[in-house]
Amino acid sequence: MSADLAPATPATLPADNPLAQPSALPLELPPFAAITVEHCREALLAGMAEQRAEVAAVVGSPEPPTFENTLVALERSGRLHRRAAAVFHNLASSLATDRLREVERELAPLEAAHADALRLDPALFARVDAVHAARHDLGLDAESVRLVERYHTDFVLSGARLDDDGRARLSALNRELSELSTTFGQNLLLATEAAAVLVTDPAELDGLGEEAAAAAARAAADRGLTGYLLTLVLPTGQPVLARLRDRGLRERLHRASVGRASTGAHDNGPVAARIARLRAERARLLGFATHADLVLADQTAGTTAAVDAMLRPMVPAAVANARAEARVLAEHAARDGVTDLAPWDWAYYAERVRAERYAVDTAALRSFFELDRVLVDGVFRAAELLYGYRFTPRPDLVGYQPDVRVWEVTDADGGTVGLYLGDFLAREGKRGGAWMSSFVTQSRLLGTRPVVVNVLNVTPGGDGQPTLLTLDEVNTLFHEFGHTLHGLSSAVTYPRFAGTSVPRDFVEFPSQVNEMWAPWPEVLAGYARHVDTGEPLPEAAVAALEAARLWGEGFATVEYLAATLLDQAWHRITPDTEVGDPAEFERAALEAAGIALDLVPPRYRTTYFQHVFAGGYAAGYYSYIWSEVLDADTVEWFRENGGLRRVNGDVFRERLLSVGGSVDPMAAFRAVRGRDADPGPLLRRRGLC
Repeated sequence: MSADLAPATPATLPADNPLAQPSALPLELPPFAAITVEHCREALLAGMAEQRAEVAAVVGSPEPPTFENTLVALERSGRLHRRAAAVFHNLASSLATDRLREVERELAPLEAAHADALRLDPALFARVDAVHAARHDLGLDAESVRLVERYHTDFVLSGARLDDDGRARLSALNRELSELSTTFGQNLLLATEAAAVLVTDPAELDGLGEEAAAAAARAAADRGLTGYLLTLVLPTGQPVLARLRDRGLRERLHRASVGRASTGAHDNGPVAARIARLRAERARLLGFATHADLVLADQTAGTTAAVDAMLRPMVPAAVANARAEARVLAEHAARDGVTDLAPWDWAYYAERVRAERYAVDTAALRSFFELDRVLVDGVFRAAELLYGYRFTPRPDLVGYQPDVRVWEVTDADGGTVGLYLGDFLAREGKRGGAWMSSFVTQSRLLGTRPVVVNVLNVTPGGDGQPTLLTLDEVNTLFHEFGHTLHGLSSAVTYPRFAGTSVPRDFVEFPSQVNEMWAPWPEVLAGYARHVDTGEPLPEAAVAALEAARLWGEGFATVEYLAATLLDQAWHRITPDTEVGDPAEFERAALEAAGIALDLVPPRYRTTYFQHVFAGGYAAGYYSYIWSEVLDADTVEWFRENGGLRRVNGDVFRERLLSVGGSVDPMAAFRAVRGRDADPGPLLRRRGLC
C-alpha cells in the first residue's frame, strides 16, 4: 500500500462517535439527530485508515489468492468508510453549511487518494488478476464469476496496469479532479443562490399567482430582503417563465439562469475547462483517445460511435420540430406586439398555445396535485399494485432535517423490504435538481437491507397551506421513485451489485419506466383530486393532456440533445486541445453539432452542468435518451401484457430490478422483453418519425 496516502489518524474512533458502529436503529438507519459534521469527518478519516488496514491484510496473506480471501474479503472491507460516506455526502448535497463545505473540500482529495491507494496497489491487483485467470475453474456461481470480472475491469480501467510513474501521475490527476469537482459544485450552489431575482414591484409578478407570490415573499424574508425573491432551479428553463406576463422580468430571470457561475468569484468556466483537460490527460494515460472513449468502454453503449449513431440522426428532426414550434409561438407573440421572439418568451407563449389549442392550463392543474396525495395515492399505490410493496409512516424515526420523513416498506407477505426517506421541499443549502441515494444498500453477504432517500426541490406551501406540484414535478416524483424501486428491490449477495449499481447508461431505464404510471388511468384517478373539493381531475382535462402530449417535444428534445452533445464535446477533447474561452468553446460545439438554436439553449450550459462536472455523468448525459429507448419499448411490453398487473410487476422486479449489476444489464432487459430493444417506440414518443 502507498503509505504516504494514508490519513494521519487512528483507525479506531472514539466510542461516543455515533458512526463508530452500525446503527442500532431499524435497518441501520443512521442516528441523524446525534451526528455532527465533525463526527462525519472523524469517521471518514478513520474509515479510510481502517479499510486500508483490512486490504493490507488481504495483500499480506501468505495464502494463495482465492475468491474468498481476496474478492469476498474486499467486499467485506470498508464498512465504516461506506457508512460515514453515505451520511456525509448525502448531507453535503441536501443540507450544506459553511463548515460542511469546508470539510468537503478537505476530504475530497483524501478520498480520491484513498480510492487510488486501493485500485493502484500492484500486489492487490496481482491477487485479483490471479483469481480472474482461474475464475471458470473455481466452481463459482454466476454472480460470483461476475464479481471477479467486474473487479478486474474496475482495476484495469482505474490504472492498475500502469507503471510506478504512471500510477503516481494518475493519483495526482485524480486528486486534482476531486478538488475541482468539489469546487464546481460549491461554486454552483452559491452562484445559484446569489442569482435569485429580487422583485420589489408586485405588479411585475402579474400572472404568477397568489401562492407562488407568497412563496417568493417568504424566500425574500428568509434572506432578510424586502420584496419577492424568485429562486432558480437547476436547468436553464425556469418554470415560472410560463406564467409571468411581464416580459422584462422574464428576461431578467432567464439571463440570471443562463449566466449562473459564469463571472466573478464563482466562475465555473475555467473550472470546467480544467476538469475536461485533466480528464483527457487521464484517459490518454490509461490508453484511450478521449475521456468519452474511456467512459464508454464500460457502458452498455460500448463506443462513442454507437452514441453518435443514436444521437446524430435525431438532431435534424428535433431541430425542424423546434423551428416549427417557434413559428407558432411567433404568431402568438405578435398579437402582443412582440416581433422579436426571445428565449425568455418561449415558455410563456408555449403555455398560451397549449391553453388555446388543447384547453390545458398547467397552472390550474396544480390544485389537483397535492404532494402527499400524489405520493401516497399515486406513487405508493402504483408500487403496491405492481410489486405488493406497502409503505407505513414511521414518525418515531427521524431524518436528517425536520422536513424529511421515514416510511417502513414491507412486501405483500408483510416481510421487511427496507426504509424509504422522503426529502421533497426546497431550502437553502440543498443543491438543485432531484435524485435518489442510499444510506444503506442491500447485501446478503453483509446481512443488510436497503435504506434509500428521494430528494426533490418543491416549493413548500406556506402558512399551513398544502404543497402543490406542477405536472413536471409529479413526473419527477414518479421518476425518482423508479430509482427507489431499483434500490428497494435489490436481492443480490455482493454489495458491489446492489440496486442501482449498474452502468450509467442503464441506470435511468427503470426510473423512466416508472414514469408511465403517473398518467395511468387507475393511478391518476387515485391521486389527481382537487386539494379543496376532492373532485377528480375532469376527464376533459385528462383528454386534453393526452392530445397535447407532442406539443413542445421539439423544444424538449433540442434542449436535451444540446446538453448531451455539449457533454460529448467537452469530453472528446485531447490534452492538446486549445479550449480558450469556455463560452466560445460551447458555442462552437453546438454549431458543429447542428443544434445551436438561440431560442432553445441547452438544458444545462457549461457553468451549471452539474451532472458532468460535479456528478457521475461525465460523457454520459446521453444515458437518459439511451435508456429511453429501453424504457419506451418496455412501456409497450407493459401495455401489451395488460399494464398495471401484479404479474407484470413480478416479472420486471425479479428479472431486472432485483438483479442490480449482478448480470449483464442488456441480458436483464432481454429477460423481460424477450428480444433486443426496438427504437421505434421512442421515435414515435418524441415525434421524430
